[in-house]
Amino acid sequence: MPLSLYLDHHVKLEITKGLRHRQVDVLTAYEDSAHQLGDPALLDRAMQLHRVLFTQDDDLLREATRRQEANIGFAGVIYVHQNNLSIGQCIDELELIAGVFESEEMLNWIEYLPLKR
Repeated sequence: MPLSLYLDHHVKLEITKGLRHRQVDVLTAYEDSAHQLGDPALLDRAMQLHRVLFTQDDDLLREATRRQEANIGFAGVIYVHQNNLSIGQCIDELELIAGVFESEEMLNWIEYLPLKR
């Protein structure tokens, strides 16, 4: 299944718009009425939707790491610290990931941006 992204409420609108402009399948937590869910519930929601969660939230990253260690499944997380990439770079790297990976390849995986090239 092609990779679809689920963006948490910390992600800037410009990133969402940029990804959609490039035809990347994106759903935001706001659009899904899930923006007030706690981190565990948000990861569960992304799993239900078969979407990889993109976040800039350190707490959500900790929850994903905890799940890896406890062998609790999740659909995958892509994480970047809020100050590590420009909006354009973030869009470029997310588009690349969405174009290269299948959803199944991201199960229980945490991918960090920037990508190592």
